[in-house]
Amino acid sequence: MKEKIFGALAEPNRFSIVELLREGPLTVGEIAEQLGLQQPQASKHLRVLSEAGLVEVQPSANRRIYKLRSQSLIELGDWLESFRSVWDERFGYLDEYLRGLLGEK
Repeated sequence: MKEKIFGALAEPNRFSIVELLREGPLTVGEIAEQLGLQQPQASKHLRVLSEAGLVEVQPSANRRIYKLRSQSLIELGDWLESFRSVWDERFGYLDEYLRGLLGEK
């Protein structure tokens, strides 16, 4: 699933849509207007984001309201956080090595 998320976010317009939706739910028309896109373009990008699990849609009369799907973002954040311990450990080794070179304890 992470591959789909990163693939979806790699396209600048889709990344911009996610950024817009951080502020709250928007209709397709509002998204298109704010990004200077045609509505069919915005709908296509939203479909990709939906398939990646990043957004969900709520029909409301003749409008479709999109909002971020928090669970996917939480999972992505957890996955990224798992790298922090690896890098912290490696930076710790580097720190020890550099202190050794400088003759510090």
